[in-house]
Amino acid sequence: MLVLIKTLQVILALSVLILFHELGHFAFAKLFGIRVEKFYLFFDVGGKSLLKFRKGETEYGIGWLPLGGYCKIAGMIDESMDLKSLKEAPKPWEFRSKPAWQRLLVMAGGVLFNFILAIAVFTVILGLNGRSYLSNEDNVIYVNELAYDMGFRSGDRILRFDDYVPQDFNMLQAELGRRMVRKAVVLRGTDTLDIYIDRSRIGEVMNTPGMFELAVPFVVDTLMADSANGAAGLRRGDRIVAFDGAPVAFVQDARPLLAAAAGAGVEATVLRGADTLRVPLQVDTQGRIGVYMQMPGYRVLRYKGLRALPAGCAYTWETIRDYVRDLRLVATPSTGAYKSVGSFIAIGQVFPNRWDWLQFGSLLALLSIMLGVMNLLPIPALDGGHIVFTLYEILTGRKPGDRFLAVMQIIGMVLIFALMFLAFGNDIGRLIN
Repeated sequence: MLVLIKTLQVILALSVLILFHELGHFAFAKLFGIRVEKFYLFFDVGGKSLLKFRKGETEYGIGWLPLGGYCKIAGMIDESMDLKSLKEAPKPWEFRSKPAWQRLLVMAGGVLFNFILAIAVFTVILGLNGRSYLSNEDNVIYVNELAYDMGFRSGDRILRFDDYVPQDFNMLQAELGRRMVRKAVVLRGTDTLDIYIDRSRIGEVMNTPGMFELAVPFVVDTLMADSANGAAGLRRGDRIVAFDGAPVAFVQDARPLLAAAAGAGVEATVLRGADTLRVPLQVDTQGRIGVYMQMPGYRVLRYKGLRALPAGCAYTWETIRDYVRDLRLVATPSTGAYKSVGSFIAIGQVFPNRWDWLQFGSLLALLSIMLGVMNLLPIPALDGGHIVFTLYEILTGRKPGDRFLAVMQIIGMVLIFALMFLAFGNDIGRLIN
C-alpha cells in the first residue's frame, strides 16, 4: 500500500509538471500564431497512445511511455526529429518563420510556466500555513564523526558560514556544502571560534547525512502514561545531567548508557532549580525510562492576504538560487555530488507514506523549480540549448542552419540519456546498498 501511495503521488506530480511545462510552449506558440501539431502527456512511441483526440489543428493525447511529454510545434527541430517538413519552403504559420524574439519566448515559455506554478503553490501554502522553520539562533548541534573530524563539537552554535548567517537549523549541512564554505564561526560555551573548512571534503559533506543533528538537552516535559518511573518523583523542567555518574549533556549522550542498562536500574543526577538530586530510575528492555523531553519549537512566519504573494515569489527565487548552487556542485566531480543525482525512483522516496496535500504541494513546487532550472541548462535538446541558439541569432544576426540544429539535437539527446543512465545507476546502487 505504501508503494502504491508513493507511486500515485509521483505520477500525479510528474503529470502536472509536464502539462504545465508544455502548456507554456503551447500558450506562446498560439499567441504568435504558430501551429501546434501535437500536445502529449507521455510519449506516443510508434504512434501508439492510450488516448488521443483532435481539436482544430492540434492532436491531443496521452502516450504509452511515461517518460515525459511534448508539444510538437510546426517548423521546429525537436525530439521527434521530424526533418521532412523542413525540406519544404517555410510556411507563415511555422516556428522557423517567426521573428527571433517570438521564438525565444516560445522556447522560454515552458520554464516560465514552471516557475509560475511554483510561485502559485508556494503562495497558497504560505498564505494558509505560513513558513515554519527550526531556528538556528535558538539551538546547538550534535555532531557525527565527520563533523567532529572537521573541527565541530557537540554543543556548538553555528553563527556564520563565511558572511552568511544561517536561519534554518535543518539546512545547516546543505548550506555548508552548496555554499562551498571556507570558514565557519561557532559559539562554543562563551568563546567564538573560527573553523576553517577543507574544501576537498565538500564531497563528504554532501554524501554523509546527519552531520548536524539537533542537540536536545535532557529536560523532562512529561511522563509516558505507562512509564515505570511514574512514582520516581521526576517533575516537568527537571534536567538529567548524569546516569550512574556518567555525564549526559544531551539526550544523544544518554542513549548508549541507557541501552547498556536495559532491563535494570540507573541512578539519575537531576538538576531542579538550585538543587541537585539523586533519583533511582528503572530502564525498560528497550533502553527507555518512559519520559518525554522538552523539544524546541518551530518558528512560524505568517503571511496574511496579499502578503503571501511576494513571500511566495521570494521563496521561489530562494529555492531556484539554492538549486543552481546544487547543480554547480554536481558539475564539480571532486565534490562527489554527482552521486546524489537520482531518477524518478529517488523522487518517489521523498514523497510521504500517506497522502498529505501540504507536503505534496511543497514537493510539487520544488520539482517544478528543478524541472525549470534543468531545462535552462545550455544543452541541445533542452529549452536552454534552443534559447542559446536563438540568443546567438539575435546578437549576431546569423541564424544557425537546420542541419546544425539537427546534429545538436542528437548530441543533446545523447547527453540527456547519459544523465538518465547516471540517475538510474545511482538509484539502483542506493537500493542495493
